[in-house]
Amino acid sequence: MTEKKLSKGKKLEKELCWEYPNIAKEAPEQIAKAQEFAEGYKHFISSCKTERECVNYAEAALVNAGYERFDPKKQYVSGDKVYDVNRGKSILATVFGRRDIREGVRINGAHIDSPRLDLKPNPLYEKNELAFFKTHYYGGIRKYQWGTMPLAMHGVVIKKDFSVVNFNIGEEPGDPVFCISDLLPHLAAKQSQRTLAEGLKGEELNIILGSIPYPDEDVREPFRLEVLRILNEKYGITERDFARAEIEMVPADKARDIGFDRSMVGGYGQDDRVCAYPALIAQLETEDPEYTTVTILTDKEEIGSVGNTGLHSNYVRDYIAYLCDNQGADPKEVFANSACLSADVNAAYDPTFPDVFEAKNASFLNHGVVLTKYTGARGKSGSSDASAEFMAKVIDIMDREKVYWQIGELGAVDAGGGGTIAQFVAMLNIDVVDLGVPVLSMHAPFEITSKLDIYNTYLAFKAFYK
Repeated sequence: MTEKKLSKGKKLEKELCWEYPNIAKEAPEQIAKAQEFAEGYKHFISSCKTERECVNYAEAALVNAGYERFDPKKQYVSGDKVYDVNRGKSILATVFGRRDIREGVRINGAHIDSPRLDLKPNPLYEKNELAFFKTHYYGGIRKYQWGTMPLAMHGVVIKKDFSVVNFNIGEEPGDPVFCISDLLPHLAAKQSQRTLAEGLKGEELNIILGSIPYPDEDVREPFRLEVLRILNEKYGITERDFARAEIEMVPADKARDIGFDRSMVGGYGQDDRVCAYPALIAQLETEDPEYTTVTILTDKEEIGSVGNTGLHSNYVRDYIAYLCDNQGADPKEVFANSACLSADVNAAYDPTFPDVFEAKNASFLNHGVVLTKYTGARGKSGSSDASAEFMAKVIDIMDREKVYWQIGELGAVDAGGGGTIAQFVAMLNIDVVDLGVPVLSMHAPFEITSKLDIYNTYLAFKAFYK
């Protein structure tokens, strides 16, 4: 049977119109590759649930790949591999390129902090024969989602003698877990009248620790004391040590495959570790690049990139300035000629909640890495808004290297909004655009991503560094 001849209008439609293809339909050969890549990714997000754990993982991988700690006094040449760590919570990695650094560096920056529950400085108390931790939520979380789920305790305590105690309780099969209680529906009539945002209030995010008292009738708070006794016996800490601690409560579950077809990954902290892991792997696999690379895994993005481990500080600028000094270049010239992918996620279109999206400008699962030209809220507030010229350069790289990409906004206009590290990179006079993975249930304790999108994000970072 001969193929039906296309009409003039259909020919013109085929030539001029465009829809972002579904990767599984157009490139089914990628499915097996994406499944394989996702296995390493699932291990990463299951074992790295804090920024410190991500940095430790990345540093070990970099050292194993032949990277050495950057030394400003040492002279480096093309192909040399260096890294630096900022206060244990941010890490940078570089391969010196063939081109003169004056022509700019290629930067890929992802954040490794995620919404969570931090312990307050004085967290331990008892009430009605139960021991609790008081928490202060970190980042933009929906508080009601954290009730009645198993939680693990991760973090670090610096003792009085400056020795370090690391916590990771609740992840191994024999470990205890912790949780926040909620009301049974039979008694929740008054609570049910609250707005969803106040389903659980901030001061109600109290974590249950124990229900057995210390066996001494003269003790005023025996349930609290029994928890302290266990902590002191196992870890050598006292209540005063909590003032020298950074302890985070996170979901205790591991990353899992989602769906009968196992096409998706479900797990905690995918915003933004779903970009951090491909960025790290792309850096590790980059050898002899044309341009000097700078991969950044940074902290504090979820609360505005503040503090000396966030991108609003000078640590990235200073690191690149050190690279410039090492090569005898003016940092101002290097910044002006540099380019950056702000490796961050976007909200995937959710058919269950279509009203907050504008479908023609939303990102979809299995359609590839999403380029977000601008973020912000309302009138693009808090966005760097990538230029047409830079968008053209990045899209050209994606097309040449056959990376599946799509364009997306963070929801409908006036539906909400958010920000990334892009605005702080732009402050250095560097061209930057957001590029990352579409996520369902973003900022929830259990987020969903597509393996094909994760794999194409890795391909995008490799292409950018090529």
